[in-house]
Amino acid sequence: MKELKGFGSCKGAATVVNAIATGKGAAFGIHLETKAYVTLRKEKGVDVTIDGHPSEETLLAERCVMNVLDEYSNREYRGADVKTFSEIPISKGLKSSSSAANAIVTATLNALSCNADNTEILLIGVKSAKEAKVTITGAFDDASAALLGGLVITDNTKNEIIKRIPMPEGLKVLIHVPDFSIRKSEVPIDRVKECYKESEIALELALEGDFAKAMMMNGKTQEKAMNLSGEVSDMAMKCGALSAGLSGTGPATVMLVKENDVERLKKCFGDTLLIADIYNGDFE
Repeated sequence: MKELKGFGSCKGAATVVNAIATGKGAAFGIHLETKAYVTLRKEKGVDVTIDGHPSEETLLAERCVMNVLDEYSNREYRGADVKTFSEIPISKGLKSSSSAANAIVTATLNALSCNADNTEILLIGVKSAKEAKVTITGAFDDASAALLGGLVITDNTKNEIIKRIPMPEGLKVLIHVPDFSIRKSEVPIDRVKECYKESEIALELALEGDFAKAMMMNGKTQEKAMNLSGEVSDMAMKCGALSAGLSGTGPATVMLVKENDVERLKKCFGDTLLIADIYNGDFE
């Protein structure tokens, strides 16, 4: 039986409203990419190489491959070699896990010559993320924004998209990435869940189209819950950002900036910012 090779890729995303408190969240796509290469084989076992992160946990990748094989391969192929390459910093709140899951699921399906739709890709990735314990809510909002693009508002308890709209043109995404990480096991979930009222208000703002205010309100709420200072988002707003807020449970802070204001923000922060475009995907 010959080896089957497949490729998949997925963008990243940033938080507008964290879904932990209410089960509903919002995120938008950003042009930071994860690429996955999968080689299927009949021998059991999944060997994973995460470029630049040799000690990183690989269970998510293993579950993504096996869940696709269990569903689509008729048990002909029971193992794989997986290699991933990503522009997305790990455990910073920038949806590295959701992006990787989508890319690996897509690559495995590609190796099998299966044409699954986006919903199937998302659901397999979310299931795998839950099994690997790299998500608190299932991250359907993050996964949808990364795969589809645009601003996506979801009900993570039902794995349903409530609303999806394109983000405005002429904006850049500036990201402040601290030199420390926050793992999901370190998140004070009870404190974040206490932010139910604020999260509901932020979600309503996002549904009404005021993503900038929603992102700022959510960011301040999450900074307090995570016991983070908020200095970065405060400075970003003083320097002219349209919006700034903690992404996910942090510690990265994402800023939305008009293209002609990027240099001003760079002067405020020096050369410490990661700069990306918004990813809007396709809209009919």
